[in-house]
Amino acid sequence: PLLTAGIVLVFVVLVLLDRQDLRDRLIRLIGGNLHSATDAMDEAGTRISRYLTMHLVVNVLFGLPLALGLWLIGVPGAILWGALATVLRFVPYLGPMIAAIFPLALAFAVDPGWDMLLWTLLLIGILELVSNNIFEPWLYGSSTGLSTIAVIVAATFWTALWGPIGLVLSTPLTACALVVGRYLPSLHFLTVLLGSQPALDPPTRVYQRLLAGDADEAIDLSIAEAEDGDVIGFHERISLPVLRMATIDHGRRSSAEHRLRVVSGMAEMLEDLRELHPPDTRPAGVPERIVCIGARWEVDMLGAAMLAHALEVSGLPALPSRGTAMDRDAIGRLAPATVDVVCLSIFSPDPRAVTRIALRRLSRHLPGVRVVVAAWQAVPAEAAPDGASSGGADSPIPGHGDEAAPVMATSLADVIVQVRRLAGDPVAGFQAPAAVANDDERVEALAASGLLLPDCEALLDQTAKRAADSFDMPFAMVTTVDAEHQIVAGWAGRWARETPNGQRLDRRGTKLRRGESVSAHVVADDDLLVVSDVSRDLRFAGSPTLRALRVRFFAAAPLRDRKGHVLGALCLLDDEPRQPGERDLKLLQTMADELMDNVREHRAGREPGS
Repeated sequence: PLLTAGIVLVFVVLVLLDRQDLRDRLIRLIGGNLHSATDAMDEAGTRISRYLTMHLVVNVLFGLPLALGLWLIGVPGAILWGALATVLRFVPYLGPMIAAIFPLALAFAVDPGWDMLLWTLLLIGILELVSNNIFEPWLYGSSTGLSTIAVIVAATFWTALWGPIGLVLSTPLTACALVVGRYLPSLHFLTVLLGSQPALDPPTRVYQRLLAGDADEAIDLSIAEAEDGDVIGFHERISLPVLRMATIDHGRRSSAEHRLRVVSGMAEMLEDLRELHPPDTRPAGVPERIVCIGARWEVDMLGAAMLAHALEVSGLPALPSRGTAMDRDAIGRLAPATVDVVCLSIFSPDPRAVTRIALRRLSRHLPGVRVVVAAWQAVPAEAAPDGASSGGADSPIPGHGDEAAPVMATSLADVIVQVRRLAGDPVAGFQAPAAVANDDERVEALAASGLLLPDCEALLDQTAKRAADSFDMPFAMVTTVDAEHQIVAGWAGRWARETPNGQRLDRRGTKLRRGESVSAHVVADDDLLVVSDVSRDLRFAGSPTLRALRVRFFAAAPLRDRKGHVLGALCLLDDEPRQPGERDLKLLQTMADELMDNVREHRAGREPGS
C-alpha cells in the first residue's frame, strides 16, 4: 500500500504540473468537434467537483457529531476519532467500517462494563442511518448522474483492478466515463448503462407495456403520471405520444397482435382516466354540443376519445363518436340540430386527402357545421387542406364570416383554444398574469433604473443582439413592464426587419397591455419562463400577439434590480418549437443579470464591464 500511495502521489504531482497539455491531449482524443470536447471536459470537471464538495460536507456532518457524541460518552481521543472518520469516509464502503473500529475497540478496552461500548455503537448506528438516508440523498442528489447499481459495479471493477486506490477513485472515474458516453456517439451505451436517468421516457414505457399485453401496468403508469390532476397535460405528454408511436409503427414493424394490444389497452386506459377525472361543470356561453370523431381508423377514434375527455375536463361539453368520418352510418347518427362543432381527429402524417374526404361528408350531412381539424402528426402549414385555416389570430374563424373553412390545430391546447374562440371568446387560451405585491414600489424602481432612458438604448440593443446570436434565435428583445403596459426597450434579430407573417414590427417603445403580456408573467412569477411550444401551452396558446407573429417558442429571464424588484425580461422568440437545456437557461439568466449590472455602471458614468 505504501508503494502504491507513493506512485499515486508522483502521478498527481506530474498531472498538476502538466495539466494544460494533458487537457489538450484529452480534447484531441475526444474528437475533432471542439464544442463537444469542451462541453465534455467542463461537465466532467463540474460533476467531480460537485461530488467531492458534497462528499466533504457529508463527511463533516458525520465527523463533528461523532466527535461531540464520543466526548459526551467519555471515549478518550474523541476529536481524533471524529477527524479520522471524516477522512476515512472518502473511501467508499470500507472507510466507515474502519473508522468505527477504533472508537468501539477503545470503548471496549477502557470501560469495565458494557455501557460505553453500547452507547458508542448506538451513536455510530444512528449517525450512519441519518447520513445514509438523509444527508447523502439530499446533498449528493444528481451530483454524479450515476445510478445506484452503477456505483456498486464501478466500485467492484476498479477495486479489482487497482485495489484500495481504485475503490477511492471509482466514482469519479465512472462519472468521467458517463460524460464521455454522452458526447461520443460510439460510446453512448455507457450513458444508458451507467446513468441515473430512466432508459425509457414515460410514453415509451406505457407503449412498451401495451405492446407486451400488460395493460394493467400501463394503466398504473398512466395513473401515476396523472396524479397531479393535470389531465390535459397528461394527454399531451403521454396519450398523444403513445398514439403517434402506434401510428408510426403501423404497417412497418407491428404485427396484428401488437396493434390489437395497443388499441384495446389504450381504450381501457382512457376509460379508467375518465372515471378517475370526471368532467367539470360546463360554463355558460360555450356551444351546446361538440362531437369528436376519428378520421378513418381506430387510432383516430382513440384520439377522438382522448380529445373529448380533455375538452370535458376543461369545461366544454364533448362527446366521442362511435364511428369514424369514413363510416356513413356514424355520420348519419349525428343530428344537425344538436351539433355545433365537430372536432376531427387524424393521425396521418399527411392528412390532406383524408381531411378533404371527411369534410365533404360532414358538410353534406351537417351543412354549416363548424369543424376543428386536430392533425396530431403535422404542423398547420403542412396539414391544412384546401380552404382550411391554420387557426392564427389573423385567419377566418368558422362561424364568424366564413362558414366553410375548417380550423387546423395540432395540439390539445390549440383545439381547446379554437373551440373557445368559436364560443365568442377572442382571447381564449391566454392566462392573465397574477398580481404583484408592492407593485407601486416596483414601478418606481423601474423609473429610477434607467432602462427607459434614451442613453441606454444602444446597450439594450447590444444585449438583445448578443442573445439572438448566442442562442441562434430569429428575435430577442428586452422588455420592461410598468403599471399598465409591456414596453419593448431593446431588440435585435431577423424579425426586426420582417416577421414570419410578413409584417414589420414597430420600432422601440412598442406597447402591449400588461394583461396580454407574457413578460408580465415573468414579473409576477419572479422566475425564468420557458414555453417550449406556444401552441401546446394552454396558458398562452390563445395569445393574439403571439399567434399574429406565429411565435412557437418563448423564453424569458427576469431583470432584477439590487432590491429584488423584477423590472422586465430578456426574451428569446422563435417560430419553431425548442427545448432548451439547463445550461442554456442559466446562461440566459446570467446575461440578464449582466445587463442590469451594465445599466447601473452606465448610469454611474463608468464604461460597462470595466
